[in-house]
Amino acid sequence: MFEKIILLAMSYFLGAIPSGYIIAKQLRGIDIRQLGSGNPGAANVYRTCGKVPGFLTAFFDILKGFLPVMASTYMIPESPFFNLAVGAMTIIGHNWTMFLGFKGGKGVATSAGVCVCLLPIPTLAATAAFLVGAGLTNHISIGSMSAALVLPVMSFALQSPLPFSALSLAIGATILIRHIPNMKRLWAGRELRFHR
Repeated sequence: MFEKIILLAMSYFLGAIPSGYIIAKQLRGIDIRQLGSGNPGAANVYRTCGKVPGFLTAFFDILKGFLPVMASTYMIPESPFFNLAVGAMTIIGHNWTMFLGFKGGKGVATSAGVCVCLLPIPTLAATAAFLVGAGLTNHISIGSMSAALVLPVMSFALQSPLPFSALSLAIGATILIRHIPNMKRLWAGRELRFHR
């Protein structure tokens, strides 16, 4: 029991590390929350600081979603519900990080890291949807929302374990809700494009 509590706490802590904020601060000397969309995620870092900081942020955000779930499935393979909880705590840590006043990113990259472990094929389909959506529109937000829709659809269509499919639905809904400001900007024609 103690081991599980430690894993959950560490999952939140790792997820809460604000990769984008740290990278923008260290490489460009700026507070990413004060520029662009104000979001400390990979998309805003990419637009504001350039390709290298943007890709580094995406890499570390994916990694901090992947590592806790991989560790959990290795250490406690007999408990899929617990592994799901570890993934959820990591995403919660990223979205509501204690290091930035409980205001974090939108959870797309970190969710991808979690889902690579739990739902590899639906995640592959969601990644393809992201690339197509972002590539065709030049809006990362559209790619992210496309992935958020495709992930649960594919999870249920492939009859993934019900707890994992439920998680995919919760992830998709959370991402869409956190993209409501993006939807409003898209409707008004004011959404930022990812190419500088």
